[in-house]
Amino acid sequence: MAGITKLELRTALGPVYRDVLPYPPRDCTADEIPVIDLALMFSDELSDRKRVAADLKSAATNNGFFYIKNHGISEETIARCKQQVLNFMRQPQEKKDLLESRTHSKYYNGYLGNRKAQISRTETADVRESFSFRYSPELDPDHPMDISDVSPEVRSWIRGEDFVWDGTAHLVDFKKDCLAYWSSCLTLARRLVRMFALSLDLAENYWDDKITHPGADGVFNYYPPRTPEEVQNNFVGLGSHTDLQLFTLLWQDSVGGLQILSKEGQWLRAPPIAGTLVVNIGDFMMRLCNDIYKSTVHRVTNESHAERVSMPFFFGLNFNCVEGVVPSCTSESNPAKYEPISCGNCKPLDLFFK
Repeated sequence: MAGITKLELRTALGPVYRDVLPYPPRDCTADEIPVIDLALMFSDELSDRKRVAADLKSAATNNGFFYIKNHGISEETIARCKQQVLNFMRQPQEKKDLLESRTHSKYYNGYLGNRKAQISRTETADVRESFSFRYSPELDPDHPMDISDVSPEVRSWIRGEDFVWDGTAHLVDFKKDCLAYWSSCLTLARRLVRMFALSLDLAENYWDDKITHPGADGVFNYYPPRTPEEVQNNFVGLGSHTDLQLFTLLWQDSVGGLQILSKEGQWLRAPPIAGTLVVNIGDFMMRLCNDIYKSTVHRVTNESHAERVSMPFFFGLNFNCVEGVVPSCTSESNPAKYEPISCGNCKPLDLFFK
């Protein structure tokens, strides 16, 4: 077809390419990105939880994106965190630069300024500012512990750094409100990964001992309105990419801007739906299930005249865990496509910050 463009994606295994149809983005349908009710996930009845797992499987094998409602994170917790993101981002630039990630962090924690990264080589620099922090065991809502008490094989993979909190101590309740949201996401993710296990015909607790000190990255994104020059040159807020871990939980405000690339190469808008989070499958999950579930390309463009906030939470196994394709996703006629690899080695953070 005339007009098809080639999109280059940066992955842990090198560049891959996707065709994009020459049509403008359109709104998704309810079948393309469904809304899944998680209420039965909290049921004591296994049969109820399996109903949720079946819904997850249907969405994960289609476009790998879905909304969740009745997820258990309160609107107040979300609102307080969003306000703290705005409090941080509305500071003078020199104040934010004191937490500049490339200067102060080994692991890309801290602040990244506007147009300081370009996640997609075939698109523009990203019109986005971000504040990031990684898992620290003393902050774990389910079993907090000092890092010295963590086993050595896990401890070497811990990526949290205290400077992000030391440098924001002047913002009243910043750490408390941000961690309340992050902790709620971590608790939800640990429940949700059990539903994914059921969806793959595994024991519900299959991954429980592998998410004790998990990949659990909090990232707060701030998308300012684009300048006339950026609009004219089709600047993106966050370039096309896939996520790297098991799955991502995303709260997005009412402004909108998230788009996913369908299997056919059509950009689909994923508009905000009140009371929901967006969930998408990551590359490591797709690898573990032998490509049954889909890690889908997505991007963000703030086409409004308002500032936009999103708060993704990236969830994965303990980074030291070496995992291959799960047994329920292979057979004699469908052997494993991937060799075992650790989640940490499959997650090169620099892909997102160069």
